[in-house]
Amino acid sequence: MCRKTRLAVAIAAVCSFNHALADDGAAVQLDAQTVVGSSDSEQPDSYKAAPSSAATKLDLTPRQTPQSISTISGAQLQDFKLSSVNDALKMAPGIQVQEVETDRTYYTARGFDITNFQYDGIGIPFVYGNVEGDLDTAMFERVEVIRGANGLMSGTGNPSATINFVRKRPTTTPQARIDLTGGSWDKRRIDTDVSGPLTESGNIRGRAVYAHEDKNSYLDRYSREKNIFHGVLEIDLSDETLFTIGHTLQKSDADSPLWGALPLNYSDGSKTDYSRSTSTSSDWAYWDVQENRTFAELAQDLGNGWQAKAVLTHVQKEGDGSLFYVYGEPDRDTGLGLFSFPSEYQDKNTQLIGDLQLSGAFGLGGREHDAVLGASWSRSELEDMSWYDSSTGTALPPLEEWNGNIGEPLNDAGTNGSDFTDRMQSVYGAARWSLTDRLNLITGARVVDVESSGGNYGADKTTKYSSEIVPYAGLVYDLTEQYSVYASYTEIFDPQTETDMSGSRLAPVEGVNYEAGIKGELFNDRVNVSLAVFRTEQDNLAEFVAMVAGKNRYRAVDGITSEGYELEVSGELLPGLQATAGYTFVDITDADDRHTQTHSPKHLFKTATTYRVPGLEQLKVGASLNWQDDIHNGIAEQDAYALVNLMASYDIDPNWSVSANLNNVTDEKYLTSLYWTQAYYGAPRNASMSVSWKY
Repeated sequence: MCRKTRLAVAIAAVCSFNHALADDGAAVQLDAQTVVGSSDSEQPDSYKAAPSSAATKLDLTPRQTPQSISTISGAQLQDFKLSSVNDALKMAPGIQVQEVETDRTYYTARGFDITNFQYDGIGIPFVYGNVEGDLDTAMFERVEVIRGANGLMSGTGNPSATINFVRKRPTTTPQARIDLTGGSWDKRRIDTDVSGPLTESGNIRGRAVYAHEDKNSYLDRYSREKNIFHGVLEIDLSDETLFTIGHTLQKSDADSPLWGALPLNYSDGSKTDYSRSTSTSSDWAYWDVQENRTFAELAQDLGNGWQAKAVLTHVQKEGDGSLFYVYGEPDRDTGLGLFSFPSEYQDKNTQLIGDLQLSGAFGLGGREHDAVLGASWSRSELEDMSWYDSSTGTALPPLEEWNGNIGEPLNDAGTNGSDFTDRMQSVYGAARWSLTDRLNLITGARVVDVESSGGNYGADKTTKYSSEIVPYAGLVYDLTEQYSVYASYTEIFDPQTETDMSGSRLAPVEGVNYEAGIKGELFNDRVNVSLAVFRTEQDNLAEFVAMVAGKNRYRAVDGITSEGYELEVSGELLPGLQATAGYTFVDITDADDRHTQTHSPKHLFKTATTYRVPGLEQLKVGASLNWQDDIHNGIAEQDAYALVNLMASYDIDPNWSVSANLNNVTDEKYLTSLYWTQAYYGAPRNASMSVSWKY
């Protein structure tokens, strides 16, 4: 089937599906204001995507936003016990969670790395474009995903996606919750969440969240402990002025983590097939990561629908590890041919981020329009150091016999490291122009200055880009009271953190991103449906080459084109039936029209649903399914596979409930990622049970 035929079939399918779901009553078009971090308590079961300002900083419903947008709601996080960001994003349509190691993860969408991350709509620099440790979801109300380029709000126009973490904020009424969970491999977890007014008048409100998790693993020798604290205080300084201050601490301590993973091929080129529990880590290895994140906000109501907001964020992240990497290709008959690479590593990353914005409505030409103007600034300082050992290159036994027992490193073979600073400053503006009652135009641009100084493992990181303009344009036309069509255009300017074989940073990615589609709000706004088609053209895209001395090295590739389509539905399809479902097709080719980025699937389907049983509303049952087609990286292949999870919960009374979750029901054996030239296997069938109390 040709590409155009596939797109035509997809468009026809979504139109037929939308028509089947539509009812005779007119849906209400919501111009709702997004209160960042607001509680989901009014609709505790809802899987419907919430209004968001993450795409344009204009408070828009998904239908009003000219891009693909999805939400992992608080209900979905709770139902499927998605206690880590990795687990949550595995549920997000179109997102690939590249678990290359146990404690380092990359994220991709539409075939490309996700490097734009936000907290409550404020862009946060990720120095190496990945997450170290295991980022927990205890402090988040929900997680939003905006697919496609989003340079308007994130400073760069990466065409994959933007992840927006919406933090829990204080509530105006008292509430509390405690969850106790036990599960496979000695998993033990407690979640506590208390919120409400702290004064009789309610002008001061607070929220405190604490979570602790301790568990072993299906992987040999591996275990991890997490501690999370999140506290937020809101103070009404006046009827027009709100001051908010908050702090989050997360500590993730891993014993015997993977640094690198399993070899994928024997020396004769044939595929390895180890036990799922096989680990290359030593028994003394560890990787501890701690992050402190503090933010302060001052919001001022200026009257006439205008608001000014200033946000200041300070982040300090520290890592400390003694790690063990295994390299080489084993002999198929003897298993020999693997060698050791121990190293100790410490890093400290300090970030300061400021954002100032002015937003509101204005009249022009007899119509009302919306606008936002702002400026942002960030500084990120990184210091890290690696210690090397003279035992590097020691021959190892076959992995089938490996028990992790090897001498600890002496750190007697020298050191190397990084000490560099990244700075970014920008001004931005966006407007939603009401051209007619049915037609809205969103225009905007961000002007960015980027500067880096210092060194990275002997390579000079000095770079500077001034007055780079990232424009944005989107058009939304209401076909009916239920359906809208849209189109958007964004240019791409994305400074890269990846380094070439010499250790120098690659030049920024440049290109364009187009997207068009149709969206609907059905069943009196209880269900969102959408179809998007997209095309992206990029130059200077990073392509992984090899790992050298424990560091990933890349090369820049020109002429990369990505195109495809996405279908999505979310919300209450029937009374008591909550669901999300998304299908993504993406085809990526290089300048010679050859398929590339083959470590990401062309076809990806995800769905999650829960149902409150009629006549027994205390009982909720549900299931999720993730399916992807086959992938390869030139070295190894992963066949198409599906993962099925089940859940059930029962409300004993208004305060107490119990739940059970069963993951990977079919006990599928699969590699977690082919992003690198090494990989490890995902978790086998596992289960957990929880007891919850809420007030």
